[in-house]
Amino acid sequence: QVQLVESGGGLVQAGGSLRLSCAPSGRIFSINIMGWYRQAPGKQRELVTSINSDSGKNYGDSVKGRFTIFRDGAKNAVYLQMDSLGPEDTAVYYCHANGLRTSRYSSENNYWGQGTQVTVSS
Repeated sequence: QVQLVESGGGLVQAGGSLRLSCAPSGRIFSINIMGWYRQAPGKQRELVTSINSDSGKNYGDSVKGRFTIFRDGAKNAVYLQMDSLGPEDTAVYYCHANGLRTSRYSSENNYWGQGTQVTVSS
């Protein structure tokens, strides 16, 4: 059973930085797209950023220029470097893997991490 294991959340002051990490447990053959979503209280879950297997990146407008996603193909891990954080970035951040295969012949499935809390104080 594959699980996405996240780490790196916490409390930070406005203007500070945090780095989130996400790596799948279990046997992994390939992952098409990995990304980060977030959900603030009372709001819908939104895409923060994603990166595909060719390292093509996509960012939400609210984080462009402040957040950077990068991927370690050897570890099947994805990282989110968050700089210039503001109170509006406070949310639970979720890692997502799209099109994950555990072997060459397995079907593709999607997975969510358990979420990690990021709180930015003003």
